[in-house]
Amino acid sequence: MTKDDDLLDAYSVAVMAAVDAVAPAVVKVDVESASSTGARRRRSTGGSGSGFVFAADGLILTNSHVVEGARRITVTTLEAERLNADLVGDDPHTDLAVLRVSSGGLRAAPLGDSSSLRPGQLVVAIGNPFGFQHTVTAGVVSALGRSLRARTVRLIENLIQTDAALNPGSSGGPLVASGGAVVGVNTAVILGGQGIAFAVPTTTASRVISAILRFGRVRRSYLGVTGQEAAIPRRLAHAHGLATDRGLAVTDVSRGSPADRAGVMTGDLIVDFDGIPVGGADDLHRLLTEDRIDRSVPIRLLREGANKRVAVVPCELAC
Repeated sequence: MTKDDDLLDAYSVAVMAAVDAVAPAVVKVDVESASSTGARRRRSTGGSGSGFVFAADGLILTNSHVVEGARRITVTTLEAERLNADLVGDDPHTDLAVLRVSSGGLRAAPLGDSSSLRPGQLVVAIGNPFGFQHTVTAGVVSALGRSLRARTVRLIENLIQTDAALNPGSSGGPLVASGGAVVGVNTAVILGGQGIAFAVPTTTASRVISAILRFGRVRRSYLGVTGQEAAIPRRLAHAHGLATDRGLAVTDVSRGSPADRAGVMTGDLIVDFDGIPVGGADDLHRLLTEDRIDRSVPIRLLREGANKRVAVVPCELAC
């Protein structure tokens, strides 16, 4: 046996070990939803994706976009058992959802620590691309800390980039490290890109799971402003001692929103939120967390070149 054969065997053993540890927990997720075809007529449409059991009492993790608008959800296990699933809750901002099925004896996949991943590390993706159940692809961690826009326009941050091949139907399946622990939830591919795929890390998934099981959703705070990134003239930044040369130019304020009640106006330039510099909408979104719901938060803004401070009390998103 040559040295190349030895290397191939070691690689194969690592991939097979990862598959043996997690594949029994992977499920196919089939969704029926209702869509309008006219003023009164509706028809059922279907879609499918992947998911995996993370708790033996029947809790399953998948993508939010897989179950969006679902009227009925069915999961199929490795043993071809079909089970009806209920949606416990979902978070479109991170593209994650939790399902529950009533069945005993399910095998759960262990959630690992994605913070220990390194570029170049071997990872394995398991899913149901194009309906082909329990398809295995392998690759490496191409990069860490990537960001993509969710369907909600917010950034999904700290994504894992991998070259393990993903295709339609792979969404929601596990990304597995060679040790056999799930380190990510496969979520997206770059159309037309060769070997560019992304997974939500388990550090994010664990936080979302905890919130969904507790509240049925991930709680975030809400201001009610729309805006765009804008440069701050150097003389103004210097005159007001600003820590940033960019801010969020407010283009719209929702009537009756927390921002409206606080006196924020169209044309204002938000430069600081709760003592933290704001350079654009993404910065503000990161700061609209659960702990700021119903709490008075100071906002620093520029209005017609003058420095102004207001206090806003964010409510819960979708309030």
